[in-house]
Amino acid sequence: MSLYPLPFFSRYSRLSFCLCFLAAVDQTLLATATPAIVEDLGGLRQASWITIGYMLAMAASVPIYGWLGDNFGRAKILMIALVVFALGSIVSASAGTMDHMIAGRILQGLGGGGLMSLSQSLVGELVPIRQRARFQGYFAAMFTLASVGGPVIGGVVVHAYSWHWLFWANIPLAILAIWRLNRLHKQSVKPVHKGRFDLLGVLLFPALITALLYWLSEAGQAFAWLSAISVGFIGFICVGTIVLLWWERKRESPFLPLDLLANKAIYMPLLTAALFAACLFAMIFFLPIYLQVGLQTNPAKTGLLLIPMTFGIVTGSTLAGRLLSRDVAPKWLPTFGMGIAFIGLLLIGLLPPNADLIGGLGVLVGIGLGTVMPSVQLVVQSVSGKARLSQITAMVSLSRSMGAAIGTALFSLLLYGLLPFKGTQVGIEAIKQLPAEAIHRAFQYGFMAASLVALCCAIVGYLSPATALKDHDS
Repeated sequence: MSLYPLPFFSRYSRLSFCLCFLAAVDQTLLATATPAIVEDLGGLRQASWITIGYMLAMAASVPIYGWLGDNFGRAKILMIALVVFALGSIVSASAGTMDHMIAGRILQGLGGGGLMSLSQSLVGELVPIRQRARFQGYFAAMFTLASVGGPVIGGVVVHAYSWHWLFWANIPLAILAIWRLNRLHKQSVKPVHKGRFDLLGVLLFPALITALLYWLSEAGQAFAWLSAISVGFIGFICVGTIVLLWWERKRESPFLPLDLLANKAIYMPLLTAALFAACLFAMIFFLPIYLQVGLQTNPAKTGLLLIPMTFGIVTGSTLAGRLLSRDVAPKWLPTFGMGIAFIGLLLIGLLPPNADLIGGLGVLVGIGLGTVMPSVQLVVQSVSGKARLSQITAMVSLSRSMGAAIGTALFSLLLYGLLPFKGTQVGIEAIKQLPAEAIHRAFQYGFMAASLVALCCAIVGYLSPATALKDHDS
């Protein structure tokens, strides 16, 4: 039996999906709107921080919301996250300078971290594990649709109206969500207060995550890998990690769930999520560049060629959710799924360059990628239990963000290292000046490298414990 009747849950399932979509779509929403924003506000050199600032703030805040949700009530903390997200949207929409815009995006990301993690935790609170499977499939499909569809939505809105409306549109949605959540808050599971507030952990952990993601994003571009700045970041990350682990081990109610993270049934699925995200974001960010620069497709056709992969991911996610609800062992879905993705990525890397062929193989890759997140979410939620549902769901979101950031940084390093640039200028225009054969060779090696990551993900899935899905009373 679920905690609430199915009609009650169905209203809030739609709300949870919308909140997850809002947080996920804002990761890529401004990709096509950035030129218009730069034209209005200036600050071209800072433009990348429109996206980086949002993603860093979201990744760093996700675990904090998980801990707060378990201790003070998920619906209540989610309402606070919505307020922060709405305030960030107002600041961004009214921005008059690029610094103003970046500040708004960081504030928006701080709210988006709560929307991303707590909206999924509510599903775990409201329904039993088997019924939950299909909803986690829908969540995974919606996350991917938001990530891939963000640039399309942003382009349409900017072309038809103005980039300001990408932010103003969030305000009525946030108000409606807060109104609905206020009713859920009065009936939600009673939170358990687990002792004194872990202030050092709450401050140090996001600082370390922010430093790591910033270092991975900017090293080799803003500063050299072995420069004093880079070494300083590495030192801070290493020393800070040691201090954090020492502090969390001695606390009675730690912010970081070290006991859960030491469980093989938890850390293996989290590693699977990170490897999956590395493959997904490599496709999202580098496939469009290859299609337009290497294969000379126009932006409209590029968008059409991404649809098969999106369709494949939605299909894979939905199929995975249905199989999980019929007692299929969760570990086999990412094992076989990422094996399929490995084959698709390897074929893209080995076969002669052809835009239509890549679009067709995108279906194969997408189906494989779509099987991962539903199974990962359900396994870790089943092992952790409802009392720590938000905390462990936040760890899944964090693993996915870390995998995306690390994968994007490493694939960038590989691709730009393989491309024979003559000068120091690295960018799209510089790539267009290179011989077509060199572009094809570099990207094909990149896709083969992505196929190896997919194969590693399949192996990790195979080596994961065969965890049975079960409900917990607490």
